[in-house]
Amino acid sequence: MTAGPVLAIDLGGTKILAALVEGAQVLASVQAATPRGEGAEAWLDAMACLAAPWRGRFARAGVALTGGVSGGRWSALNPETLPVPAGFPIVAALSQRLGVPVAARNDAQAAAWGEYRHGAGQGADMVFLTISTGIGGGIVLGGRLVAGRSGLAGHLGVAPVETAAGEAMLEAIGSGAALARLARAGGRSEEPPAVLAAAASGEAWALGLLDAVIVPVAWRLRALQLELDPDLVVIGGGLGLAPGYLDRLRLALAGLPQEFRPDLRAAALGANAGLIGIADLATTTPGAIEGNR
Repeated sequence: MTAGPVLAIDLGGTKILAALVEGAQVLASVQAATPRGEGAEAWLDAMACLAAPWRGRFARAGVALTGGVSGGRWSALNPETLPVPAGFPIVAALSQRLGVPVAARNDAQAAAWGEYRHGAGQGADMVFLTISTGIGGGIVLGGRLVAGRSGLAGHLGVAPVETAAGEAMLEAIGSGAALARLARAGGRSEEPPAVLAAAASGEAWALGLLDAVIVPVAWRLRALQLELDPDLVVIGGGLGLAPGYLDRLRLALAGLPQEFRPDLRAAALGANAGLIGIADLATTTPGAIEGNR
């Protein structure tokens, strides 16, 4: 493992966050808006610009990305989040700009690794689920981040869930965006924070909306517990960490036999999980990732 700070970058649909990270510590950070309409080369130029004042202070870099990463190439899972060109050579292109070796991984997978190494899932077989505007995830088993054949393992937001109305993607029915849609459909203008505040006050309409997005997540976690039998399921994200959410999720799972019920933990690293995770992956041997490199 390389000593000293690592440059960690988190690229999302609205902002680019760059940081110097050492272990579990974010030493310094800076951010800028993502130039969405200017294309991938402009996004990389913006990353390099943010990192320029730190040149010489880091010998490796990692980038956590929305979308999928396979063999150093990057593709969109949801082009509406960021219109990534299929198979864009993210590792080579960013390494050329920064002048150091670069690791790249999906942002939720990076956050899963961060929680495993320095957060709520230390040393455990774990599934990480981030529930915010969208839903993402990552899996760590036997001390390895599970990437899979195509680098897509753990992308739980696009996983299908059976509902009374048929099959739907988990993200479409269990996310913060889904909560906002349900509120609008019910004639309410409240955004998720207001719905959550009303639920915390015990208002029945808000609790009903919250449970409507929690139940599909509970169904998926029940299946994951049977499929993988992890020690822990770590829940993060703006919605997942909102007051009352984890209690309602536990309640939705309470009727299951103990062996089918996941042990739920709140994520410990908050918004820094992806930065800390990708920094660690940038200094970790390739064997720490199971499947696609």
